[in-house]
Amino acid sequence: MPKLILIRHGQSLWNLEDRFTGWVDVPLTPTGKEEARIAGEKLQGMPIDVAYTSDLSRAQETLRIIMETADLDVPVIRDQALNERHYGDLQGLNKARTAEKFGAEQVHLWRRSYDVPPPNGESLKDTAARTLPFFDRCILGDIAQGKNVLVVAHGNSNRSIVMQLDKLTKEQVVALNLATGVPLVYDMSPDGEVLSKTTL
Repeated sequence: MPKLILIRHGQSLWNLEDRFTGWVDVPLTPTGKEEARIAGEKLQGMPIDVAYTSDLSRAQETLRIIMETADLDVPVIRDQALNERHYGDLQGLNKARTAEKFGAEQVHLWRRSYDVPPPNGESLKDTAARTLPFFDRCILGDIAQGKNVLVVAHGNSNRSIVMQLDKLTKEQVVALNLATGVPLVYDMSPDGEVLSKTTL
């Protein structure tokens, strides 16, 4: 029974500063590195055959710390399809100050809705449109071969995957928030069906 482990990267500097990050490369904080180390400890002894991560350094660094801590030596596939959603004109802006400027309701829509993108950015629907074809083709392709797969990516790329796996509606996914550095472990059937889900 293959396993799929999904992890959102550890806390980044802009997470700490409450800024929209998107595709900007920002480093992990000391807390983020510690979250990655703890995730690695939780995965010790769990067989993993292949790891996937995004094109952004905060996810790659989280994966590196996890692999080092869990003593994993597996192939790593990096792909832009797993990047965080692109926040467009909001990238780098403080979330509270953006809410003061545009109104809390509008910013909440940009942040949490399924299909309302920020100016010149991506909605969760747009993110899913690039993440899920890659997930279906590559990651579920490995699952179909019986491989245990680790994916270290981002809040919204992982939300789009969880939305598909948990069969959430676009209304339900609005309330879905993934904590940094917390492994979600899915027991999968080879044909991609979820058999069980646990949070480590």
